[in-house]
Amino acid sequence: MVAVIPDSAVIEEIGLLRQWREDVACVFARDPAARSRIEVLLAYPGVHAVLLHRVSHRLWRSGWYLSARILSAFTRWFTHVDIHPGATIGRRFFIDHGAGVVIGETTVIGDDVTLYHGVTLGGTSWNKVKRHPTLGNNVLIGAGAKVLGAITLGNNVRVGANSVVVKDVPHCCTVVGIPGRVIQRKGVKIQNPNGIDLDHHLVPDPVGKAINCLLERIDQLEARQEKLSDKHCKTCDADSVCHPETEAA
Repeated sequence: MVAVIPDSAVIEEIGLLRQWREDVACVFARDPAARSRIEVLLAYPGVHAVLLHRVSHRLWRSGWYLSARILSAFTRWFTHVDIHPGATIGRRFFIDHGAGVVIGETTVIGDDVTLYHGVTLGGTSWNKVKRHPTLGNNVLIGAGAKVLGAITLGNNVRVGANSVVVKDVPHCCTVVGIPGRVIQRKGVKIQNPNGIDLDHHLVPDPVGKAINCLLERIDQLEARQEKLSDKHCKTCDADSVCHPETEAA
């Protein structure tokens, strides 16, 4: 599994103003509440965080590490979104609502990715190596989800709200649960041509399904036991154990 991942140098060649325009324009395709560009520019903290990260990342790439960290710290204070300036983020990146999102230093994010509030793209090591996730194109991560470690999420992956993902996920899969489990078969692409699929209510519930299977099995076993009891146990030798009060009377 190889995700299509952007390179920092290639992204910078696009031009900062063009990146900003794309980051603002993509909001209208993913948030029906957006009404105008001026509203998005003034009232969307997720957009503010992305726009300022574009600047801090360029400072980081140029070796201005302290300046990049100071701008990143200001952005976190201003938007409640914590993006390390070393993180590589592709085009048309959108953070909806924004509050509580954390993106680590070695994170790599593809194009057309959407995150909701409370998402963490975190590390699992203190070593100075690649320790944060890599996200392919058209990935959508639900509110409160945690994606941890140097793992890779393929293109068109969806992560359900509050899931915890600690293993690689193939292309075109849906992951839910703690720890995250793939619940949609590989190879089924998201139907929306823009790669955005917000049908969270259609995500299956593997725990509920397992409980239903157990209940059905219990009903079958009880029915079978009842038939066997009628055939062989008309007089039960264990009445004294099950109903000691009857014998005592």
